[in-house]
Amino acid sequence: MPFVDFEEIVGKDSIIRISKKVSKVFEAAKYIKEYDGKKTLIFDNIKGSSFKLISNLFLNRNIIYKVLGACNEIESYKKLIYAMDNPSPPKIIDIGEFAKIDKLSQLPILKFYEKDGNYYITSSIVFAKDPETGFQNASIHRLMYLDDKHLAIRIVPRHLWRIYNKYKRNKCDTPISIVVGTHLPVYIAAATSPPYGVDELHVANRIMNNSLKLIITHNDILVPANSDFIIKGKILHDKYVDEGPFTDITGTYDIVRKQPVIKVDEILVSKSEPFFYQILPAGVEHKLLMGYPREAAIWKITSQIADIKSVRLTSGGCSWLHAVISISKKHEGEPTNVILAAFTAHPSLKRVIVVDDDINVDDPNDVEWALATRVQPAEDIVIINRARGSSLDPSSDQIKMLTSKWGIDATIPLDKNKDDFIKAKIP
Repeated sequence: MPFVDFEEIVGKDSIIRISKKVSKVFEAAKYIKEYDGKKTLIFDNIKGSSFKLISNLFLNRNIIYKVLGACNEIESYKKLIYAMDNPSPPKIIDIGEFAKIDKLSQLPILKFYEKDGNYYITSSIVFAKDPETGFQNASIHRLMYLDDKHLAIRIVPRHLWRIYNKYKRNKCDTPISIVVGTHLPVYIAAATSPPYGVDELHVANRIMNNSLKLIITHNDILVPANSDFIIKGKILHDKYVDEGPFTDITGTYDIVRKQPVIKVDEILVSKSEPFFYQILPAGVEHKLLMGYPREAAIWKITSQIADIKSVRLTSGGCSWLHAVISISKKHEGEPTNVILAAFTAHPSLKRVIVVDDDINVDDPNDVEWALATRVQPAEDIVIINRARGSSLDPSSDQIKMLTSKWGIDATIPLDKNKDDFIKAKIP
């Protein structure tokens, strides 16, 4: 069972097994949505597949803290940043025990929402090597089922895109290995964005105290030895299809684009009770896996400017577009500098609110109270026009990825009586 650590981290009381036969089309998604952020689900009987399905592993932030061996938010940021700054090469071992299957349709690939373009794999970690430097990248991508030997892959202009274009310039296909289901630290590492040239598996190994073991697949690509499903293939350099519609982190449908096609050469399945992992689009663990590493990046930069107490990509802001940052304010102007630094650390951010450390960043009412009692719009709002933003925001220019951004200083002015801004208490 490659998910060797999930029961201990999630807790057995937080796991529900569903034994009844469940359809891949919408029905499984309904169960996952019902228990979103509440319970980890294991489906024992998915129609059309002999494999078990698992979902809702990252139920809340505390799961991430446990995976990182941290007691609180700031400690977890420090541990993740340390792992990215101090990657450690894992040990390579002989290939493990795997069986082969012939068709993608044998897997419990789901259709989640009514307008989805097709069935989707949402938890796939794609591994590829730079053809010039040999650097290996790992990143999480959605994969749209096309037929039993082909998938469409959504690639944004980041590291895999860079590798893919190096192969494409030479009219070559990009060899890849895809993993579905492995150690939870590998998922966190694959969701991060360390500098190009830092292998996310080395980051995961540091998180795991150098216990991660790797195996070699094709073209010298390395993947975790404890992997449930390994799909070997290549991204074709000259084949594109319409990808989507797909419900992304905002809960709205991302636009349909021409995206590359993957040709599948081989599908390996662990012989030790494999679980096919699926992440509910726009669900809690989608937001946590995408948003949490960006929170750490924001904390890393803003903590050099001010005494940062908490960073939160808010649920209402899709855990991607809106942030609330609490600080222990020492000087006027600090909140503005924090706002600008946050936009630099996470370019997809659209709004940043900076609050004092007496405000609970997880309580929208508390944040709104700070806006109501500590903000003068003419003085405390910063607006930036035509900035680089997120393609996921339907109100933006999703093709050019241009947006307007705003920051709000919702902190108490230092030249006023602080007691006038504090909530009254009954002794």
